[in-house]
Formats: sequence, structure tokens, C-alpha cells
Amino acid sequence: MSDQIAYIGLGSNLNQPLQQIKNAIEALNALSEVTVIINSGFYTSKPMGPEDQPDFVNAVIEIQTSMNALELLDSCQLIEKNQGRIKTRYWGERSIDLDVLLFSDQKIETDNLIVPHPGICLRDFVYMPLLKINPEIEIPGEGLLKDIVQSTDTDYGCHFAGNIE
Repeated sequence: MSDQIAYIGLGSNLNQPLQQIKNAIEALNALSEVTVIINSGFYTSKPMGPEDQPDFVNAVIEIQTSMNALELLDSCQLIEKNQGRIKTRYWGERSIDLDVLLFSDQKIETDNLIVPHPGICLRDFVYMPLLKINPEIEIPGEGLLKDIVQSTDTDYGCHFAGNIE
């Protein structure tokens, strides 16, 4: 398979979230089949799930990969495990969360992976960093992300919080 462009969403609200995101980006870039091209910087937002948890730090990265989408998902889940992610409750706090948002121009629907990610156009903590990386990004089968999000009213208080060094 030739190299594909993919976008990964990262989020953390436990155990030094800024460092968790940096560590996950470094772990992805250390894979021989992945090259991190650009990151969005850090964004902060209110939790989407239960409100009795800390605010989240989020980011999006663009990568080039020779993996297929399911192999990339497996690698992301292994990184989550290695960074101590434990699922305690639905949409609850976590040390690290890695989501395959987009994979080339593919539409994928399996038991384990849906691409484009179903929340990509509905969550400001996903689409704001994604649009920072690529303002003209297209969601397969939907159109330009910037046009789609103009008609949404979701707001998790997302705002830019600094560059990832």
C-alpha cells in the first residue's frame, strides 16, 4: 500500500495532559510506518461527558502512513494502553485518547472503526484543531468541513492553548 494521509485526534484530562499528548505524538512518530507531518497545537475544552471531571486538552495531527486504517487503529490503541489508559466510564476521564478521524478519502465502517469519525463535524475540540491544520479539508461524502461546521451549534468552550514543542 502506498502512503496515505490520515488525521488523528488526541485528548487527555489526567496525569499531565500536555505531556500525555506529546508522548502519544512521539510514540506515533516513532513507528516506522508513520511520519507526523504537522500538529494543531494544544486546545482546551470542557468535557463532553460527565461534568465532574477535569477539562480536556486536545490536539489533532496530520500523519503520513503506509499502514491501512485498521492497522493504524491498532497502533493507536496500543499507545493508549502503554500510556495507562483505563476506561472507567463512558465519556469519562482518561490519560490519553487517540481517534482516527480521517483516513485518506476513505469511508470505513467496521465494528471497530468508523471513518470519517462520527463526531468530526459536531465537536469544536475536533474541528477547530483540524481546520487549523487544513482549512480546506474535505469530509468524504459530506463536503468542506468549514462549510459543515458553520451550521452546528455545539460548543465545548474550545480554545487554542499553545503550541506543541
